This record gives sequence, C-alpha cells and structure tokens, in this order.
Amino acid sequence: MRRKKRSFDIFSLSFLDVVSCGFGAIVLLLVIVKISEPLITQQAYADLSAALAKLTGEQEQLAAQATLLGSKRDEFSIQIDALEAHIAALQEKNAALRRQQQARLTSRASEELLVRQLSQAKQTLTEEMVRLRQTARPDRFNDVIGGVPVDSEYIIFVIDTSGSMQQFAWGAVRRHMKEILEMYPEVKGIQVMNDMGDYMFSQYSGRWITDSPARRRAILQRLSSWTPFSNSSPVEGVSAAIRRFSSNDRRISLYILGDDFSRGSIQSVVDTVNTINSVQTDGSRRVRIHAVGFPVLFRQSGAEINVARFAALMRRLAEDNDGSFVGLTSLQ
Repeated sequence: MRRKKRSFDIFSLSFLDVVSCGFGAIVLLLVIVKISEPLITQQAYADLSAALAKLTGEQEQLAAQATLLGSKRDEFSIQIDALEAHIAALQEKNAALRRQQQARLTSRASEELLVRQLSQAKQTLTEEMVRLRQTARPDRFNDVIGGVPVDSEYIIFVIDTSGSMQQFAWGAVRRHMKEILEMYPEVKGIQVMNDMGDYMFSQYSGRWITDSPARRRAILQRLSSWTPFSNSSPVEGVSAAIRRFSSNDRRISLYILGDDFSRGSIQSVVDTVNTINSVQTDGSRRVRIHAVGFPVLFRQSGAEINVARFAALMRRLAEDNDGSFVGLTSLQ
C-alpha cells in the first residue's frame, strides 16, 4: 500500500512562535538602548565639562604666567636700556678722556717741536741778529718794551691782509683794533692801510679821516670784509704811510699788525725806515712806530723762521722809532 504524502504549511503555529519571539527580542533591545542612551550622554557631557574646566583653569594659569613673564620682560628691558645707556655714557667718557690724553700728548709734542723749530730759527738768525745788535743804540737795546705811549694826535694802522691773517687771526685783529682805538679817546685824524699801502677807504687816499664815533664804527665794520691783496710783508705799507703822512708839527703813531716777514733783509727795512722817518731836533722820530705780532704760524711747519724774522724786525723798528712791540701768545 502506498503512503500518501503530508502537505507542509509555512505559516504554521511554530513558525509564528519563532517570529514572535524574534520581534520581541528586537523590541526589548530597542527598549534597553533607549533607556541607557541618556545616561551615557550625560556621563560623556560631564566628562567633557570636567575636561573643559580643567583646560580653562590651565589656560588661565598660563595666561597669568604669561602676564607675569611679560611684566618681568618689560622690567628686564628697562634695566637693559638703563645698562646700555650707562655703558654708552661710560664709553663716551672714556673716549673723551682718550681725546684729552691724545690732545695733551699732541700739544706736548707740538710744544716740543715748536721749541726745537724756534731754536733752529734762532740759530739761523744768529748772524743777522748779531749785526742788528751791533748797529742798535746801546742805551735802548736792552730796555724792556712794555707800555705803549698814547700821546699822539694822529694814528695810522698798517694791517697785514694776507691769507694766514684773514683765515686765523682776523677776529683777534678786530678786537685789538678796537682796543687800540679806545686807548685814544679822541684824535685829529685816523688812517687805515694794508701792508701793500692800499687804503681801506679809497675816498680818503692820501688824506686823514676825521675822527668821530661813527667813523670808528665804520672802520671796524669795514674791517670784517676788507680783503685786499697782500704779499705778507709790511715794508710797502709802512714806507708809504711815513712818506705820505709824516710831519714835523704832528705827533703821529703808526701801528703794524701782522704775523710774519717772509722775504727781504731785516737790515734793509731798518735802514729804509731810518731814512724816511728822520730824527727831529729833540731826538724823537717824526712817526712813532708800534707793532703787534699775531701767533698764527707757530704750528705750521717751516714757517717759524718767518715768525722769528717778523718779531726781530718789529722789535727793532719799535726800538728805533720810539714805540713798543707786543708779541701776542694767543689769538683769544
């Protein structure tokens, strides 16, 4: 007998039970997840908040430390600036001391050089000086020439307008011109010439300038810009002044202002002046000659002999012509 096959139903009760259990498990998992999710989120939020608070605290500490370090840095910067300024001041003081020391050494060396050069110049001039001593008047050669007689009624200035005088001594020339004029409160006539015999005021060539306060101011003012040509020798100006203005009935003083005598013979100049500035019956000269020497060329190598020649010539002219020679030691 043949068995009959049993039919199979997919939606049987057992199948439905399995499906129901699966859905229930899924629902249960969803319920469990939903319940625990807020707790996890809260815990994570709390942990993050704590970490943030900790980082914020550390940030504030770091900011405070940065502020403190910045303040200390500013203090250190101020101290460094003060130290640098102090160091700079010390360096400047040290440099000034070095300059002073160098200046003293240079000045000492220059003085020693000047002494040697003047000694050499003196030795060079010995022969000529001996000749001058032999021809000078014995009763007056050793007199100390100091005071300047101011009994003249007329005064003449013969000024060396050479480059050395213009560049280095002109301020001193103006001061001493003013001082000499003040020695004569009032005179009958004034004249100003350069060492070549050129007149300061061409309109007064060959004649006296009437003395007045305004004219004296004009002379001093004109002197500041007066630059005629000069050969740095007073011979021409002195000769021209004596020949033109000397007179037996006038008391005249001639002032020579210069710094050197670079050419010609001292004795020749002395002889020329003695000839044209003759001795009067009372033994005095027609023109009294004074001289002022300016120390311009003492520090110029090779020029010392010209300074010595000028001093020798001016001293001799002053001695022979009733005047005084003043050798300045400074241009101040």
